[in-house]
Amino acid sequence: MPAQPARYSVASPTEAILHDLPPITFDGQTIAIRLSVRRMDDGGFRGRVLFGAKDTESERATAEIFCATSEPDLWQSVRDLRAHHLRDLYRSLL
Repeated sequence: MPAQPARYSVASPTEAILHDLPPITFDGQTIAIRLSVRRMDDGGFRGRVLFGAKDTESERATAEIFCATSEPDLWQSVRDLRAHHLRDLYRSLL
């Protein structure tokens, strides 16, 4: 899945940064997807997927299921996901 990092803000290196990903379609609805990435104290990166409109009751988030020693490695893991994987993740959060 091609994803272009779109950073909302850069504050602290350990603060999570949100990146927009291409939306998915689930049961006829378009679901917005964002990736929350943060840098760990040990220099590694962790990420979680957020589904739905930001700061709403319908927003859902995974645990930090992405873990990598570098940011490019983390993004490679994200790119390896396909739409059906994201739909399954979303369905598991409902």
